[in-house]
Amino acid sequence: MAEAFLNHLGKGQFIAESAGLEPGTLNPVVVTAMELEGIDISGNKTKTIKSTLSSGKSFDYVITVCDESNAEKCPIVPGSGKRIHWSFDDPSAIEGPYIEKLNQTLLIMQQIKSRIEDWIAEIKTQNNFS
Repeated sequence: MAEAFLNHLGKGQFIAESAGLEPGTLNPVVVTAMELEGIDISGNKTKTIKSTLSSGKSFDYVITVCDESNAEKCPIVPGSGKRIHWSFDDPSAIEGPYIEKLNQTLLIMQQIKSRIEDWIAEIKTQNNFS
């Protein structure tokens, strides 16, 4: 979600890539939540941090979004820029009926969107972007 929001809300001024600790599949509840927000992530492919690091890319910022209980597992990305950690609950850990999963995911999605909007504004102010 954070990747999609940063790419969407950043309007070409940012290029975000996301990766997980382990290979996975897109969470269909997250796909639905983002679709309700007007962002289609259904064609996105999941990537691992290992594959991202092996590409040799460097990043100005590395933003980890795992919850606090898993923060120590977040990888260090050597040679990259500033590391930032934002704690959000993991939508894939939500249990219960589908509607409960969707409602909780929508709350997490709005938290992520708000954090991304604030961060974009902060970066634009620091760097005199318009």
